[in-house]
Amino acid sequence: MSSLVKRTIYTGTFIHTPSPGYLEIIENGAIGVDEDGIIIFIVKLLENHHVKKVAKRVAETYGWDHGVDVVASVQGRSTFWFPGFIDTHIHASQLPNAGIFGTSTLLDWLEKYTFPLEHSLSSLNVARRVYNTAVRSTLAHGTTTAAYYATIHAASTNLLAEICLEMGQRAFVGNVCMDSKETCPDYYRHESFRASLADTKQVVEYIRSKDPKGALVQPIVTPRFAPSCTKPLLKALGDLSNSEHLAIQTHVSENKSELALVREMFPENSSYADVYYSYGLLNKRTVLAHGIYLSDEEIALIKQQGSGVSHCPVSNTSLGSGICPVRKLLEKGIKVGLGTDVSGGGSCSILTAAREAAGVSRLLSAYSEGDHRDRVKLNVNECLYLATRGGANCLDLGHKVGAFEVGMQWDAQMVELLDVSPQGDVDGASGEKGFAQCWGKESWEEKVAKWMYTGDDRNTRRVYVKGRLVHERLW
Repeated sequence: MSSLVKRTIYTGTFIHTPSPGYLEIIENGAIGVDEDGIIIFIVKLLENHHVKKVAKRVAETYGWDHGVDVVASVQGRSTFWFPGFIDTHIHASQLPNAGIFGTSTLLDWLEKYTFPLEHSLSSLNVARRVYNTAVRSTLAHGTTTAAYYATIHAASTNLLAEICLEMGQRAFVGNVCMDSKETCPDYYRHESFRASLADTKQVVEYIRSKDPKGALVQPIVTPRFAPSCTKPLLKALGDLSNSEHLAIQTHVSENKSELALVREMFPENSSYADVYYSYGLLNKRTVLAHGIYLSDEEIALIKQQGSGVSHCPVSNTSLGSGICPVRKLLEKGIKVGLGTDVSGGGSCSILTAAREAAGVSRLLSAYSEGDHRDRVKLNVNECLYLATRGGANCLDLGHKVGAFEVGMQWDAQMVELLDVSPQGDVDGASGEKGFAQCWGKESWEEKVAKWMYTGDDRNTRRVYVKGRLVHERLW
């Protein structure tokens, strides 16, 4: 993939969700991106033909008279540009276990499957194999930004950050913190809160040495979840986050057994969210995964602190955890994004998470009553907003990525769907472009819906991060 970024004009149809529920479609458009990967202008082209000639006239209008590349979306009825996906919650270390659940639920799943796998990544050879695959796989699915949990091992966590930088993926990379003898196995936990804090500090320093401005990769404070951490560790991580202005990621209210464990271990706190608040771990840079069973008081606290919630519908279903009331969170003003939660979730595709978000919202609607029943459902536009700008807002990146606006960075994917010919043939070899089929009469809104409900990584033709081509599918 290209390591250099030139001034480039991208042409074609551009589709994004700049606000919840609003799908903006720019047909025959052009977006100018400079050498820093910043969107400089967005225009609508008046001519359908001679794209390069029109694009060059546009370039001249903006003083781009030379050294400009033109990238046209693949010629076809059903190709468009869409913002890159934002995965707000993914355990990169767990990728080899994707699809393995048995009949377990959260806490026994951690003991049986997750901790042994994560422990194996103390080997840098194992970690390199897993993390190379994780970053390549997420990029191939259109994920331009990911909030990664690594393991308790600082060296392999640093390796994940290196790989993200090498492959060009925007990422938050966290060393997992867990030191509780009560809840963590002897073979997989930090020896003390000081050891856990030292590893986190080492990772923070390492990532900042590699990317001082956090232009692409940033460190993120990562207490696994409250029960895995002693109170001194939670306090130390809260102090570190606040003094160093670091983002925070953790879990909250995923499972009823987990809630009971939190009440047992933190009787002095009024709620699960209050535990994080009391230790300085709840602020506008915090992403809380799951949030299925949040009380009204917790929602008000999260709103007050400006924290976000990562909705992980695939994982919630796979582990039988429950259904997050996303509409309620949105109506209360909570920032919400989507997470794949690999390997609780069996797919690293945010597109899969988006359609699952729509599906579980309809299921929740079926169990709801009263006038609010239909409001519970999430539509296609809302789910794609969560997959892009909603997630960017959760990670405090809403001003940089997640939509196509002047001043934002060019994190984008070229999407190509199947066009079925009048004879019933499919353009291209059978199966190469997936099952998202277009028959010639669909509106752009309908094509986008087909993509969300039936698309996969075969539809992701190209992926760009900060103007750099980081993935390309060749047929």
